[in-house]
Amino acid sequence: MSGSDVGALKKWLEQEQPLAELIREHRVSVEERHRTDGPPGHMGLGTEILLVIVETGTTVTVATLTQHVERAVRAWLANRRRVESGEPPRPQITDLDSDES
Repeated sequence: MSGSDVGALKKWLEQEQPLAELIREHRVSVEERHRTDGPPGHMGLGTEILLVIVETGTTVTVATLTQHVERAVRAWLANRRRVESGEPPRPQITDLDSDES
């Protein structure tokens, strides 16, 4: 994904309901992180978007958050195909264990 795609997807996630509500309630935050673990021969740095569950008195389940993110990413990809030319990115949605983040 290009840097502009990463920024556009991050903004989309921050505005997409119900993710926007979780962010406003400070239950989830959206962060960009540069990766250095690219495949051999890969040039440049990759960027990933993390949705961080903020520890509060209320519970946000990973399964529910993943469903919201998957729907939002599908909508973003459909929108990007309509407004941008070229090969669309192939985002990956993965759950991280707490000690992977």
